[in-house]
Amino acid sequence: MITKKICMVGSFSVGKTSLVSRYVYSIFSDAYLSSIGVKISKKDVASSKGQVKLMVWDLEGRDDYGEINTTYLRGSNGLIIVVDGTREETLSAALGMHQKALNLVGEIPFLLLINKQDLADEWEITPKMLKILNEKNYNPIFTSAKNGLNVEKAFKMITDKMVTPS
Repeated sequence: MITKKICMVGSFSVGKTSLVSRYVYSIFSDAYLSSIGVKISKKDVASSKGQVKLMVWDLEGRDDYGEINTTYLRGSNGLIIVVDGTREETLSAALGMHQKALNLVGEIPFLLLINKQDLADEWEITPKMLKILNEKNYNPIFTSAKNGLNVEKAFKMITDKMVTPS
């Protein structure tokens, strides 16, 4: 079995832990529990290259990308960058975290998730911002940990990117 490490990064309260809980355990809780340090979850999944053991590292949220604990990023095979669609400032923090990760671990597969699609009427991320992200090949995926929208799809996409060389 292939083992792959995915790191989840983003500001506090963007939904990283909720996305992991939805994906790994098929649950969602409205209770907010701030991650401290890192929480590691495991899930065995099928891929085009056979069975894969995903090690999902849910890193503690930070608003200042300069404060991200880079030791957790070492050895990552993939990166999921999470943004809260209702908080515009989480986008610039997430892009800064992505750049810091690139500087540390080099080019690895990544996805940009804009979470809280269930609150789309409250979004601060504008269509103009989304257009710029697409032009820069971020190609965001809209997710909702609450209702499960695109959560399985996102983890399948990052798994496929990690096991299939481009």
